[in-house]
Amino acid sequence: MHSKKSFTDLFPFSRRDLLVTAGILACTIALCIFIRMAGGLEGFTSPVFVLAVLLISRLTTGYFYGLLSVVLGVVCVNFIFTRPYWAFNLTNPGYPITFFILLMVSIVTCSLTAQAKQQAHLLAENERVKMRANLLRSVSHDIRTPLTSIVGSTSAILENPNLSQAEQRALLENAREEAQWLIRVVENLLSVTRIGDAQAQITKEPEAAEEVLGGAVQKFRRRFPNITVTVSVPEEVLLVPMDPILIEQVLSNLLENAAVHGGTTTRIQLSLEREDGFARVCVRDNGQGIPQKELPGLFDETRKPTSASHGDGKRNMGLGLSVCRAVVGAHGGTMEAKNLEEGAEFSFRLPLYEEVHEDADPGKSLSN
Repeated sequence: MHSKKSFTDLFPFSRRDLLVTAGILACTIALCIFIRMAGGLEGFTSPVFVLAVLLISRLTTGYFYGLLSVVLGVVCVNFIFTRPYWAFNLTNPGYPITFFILLMVSIVTCSLTAQAKQQAHLLAENERVKMRANLLRSVSHDIRTPLTSIVGSTSAILENPNLSQAEQRALLENAREEAQWLIRVVENLLSVTRIGDAQAQITKEPEAAEEVLGGAVQKFRRRFPNITVTVSVPEEVLLVPMDPILIEQVLSNLLENAAVHGGTTTRIQLSLEREDGFARVCVRDNGQGIPQKELPGLFDETRKPTSASHGDGKRNMGLGLSVCRAVVGAHGGTMEAKNLEEGAEFSFRLPLYEEVHEDADPGKSLSN
């Protein structure tokens, strides 16, 4: 669905864009005057002003400032840099054609640059829409799982009156824990869907990364008790600015992905380490690895796994790898995946607390 552009969208006014236009034109005029005084060849000013129009069109919004620079550029070339200097003269043979060509080249340059910027904006917007739609599809599993657990626990209590108080309490505690986790997921759902939107800001607080890892591992072990998970963390406490719920969801998804899509996975190694000012988290498994033809588009939300779905119909992709990368990217980090000699490795890096807050006391230790 495409909406018509209004006049203000095509020709917006901005003080910042006006200053950029004035600054570039002033620098262009000064450069051309300097080159002329240094004995530059006649006719060099036209391509210089075309370059100025290109820069202005690239650095400003809409068509207005590009077209304004076209008109001012033609005027400057005629008035300042065409004989007789500091006077308008269109009577000499060839002048009208020269200025007309300069005008047309500048206008076409301005138009193409503005259109390219609009297309880039539309592509970025389409990517955000795809990511949001993918989130809504993939997050349904994360919401359905705790709901199923809550229904199961409460049904067991209601349908089995002979359960002991200890058994009933354990079931109720499990239902409460799943309900609390579900509330946190729902509260963060809106912010996740707006990742990449300039109006959205992810609230990040310094968190001990190993605690977030521990929470994800605890949930994973309850769901996959037959898979051995080992955790390796450094002796120091790594404080990372993050939304812990979102990062825990990323970890839960990567662990679940290794368990389900690894096929033959029996062991998972989760590690945390400091690396060049970042906290690097790795999830390694001993499964069957990633199909080679899936690696190039592994984080693309449109990819179609080559393996067949499981008989229970569960996709078990959690947030989805593409959304995991979006969450990590929104935290200023990077994410990658590769095959090992045995199994696969997914890893992501997040900036450390002290690298983000450069004004912090450098002598303050981050370890307990």
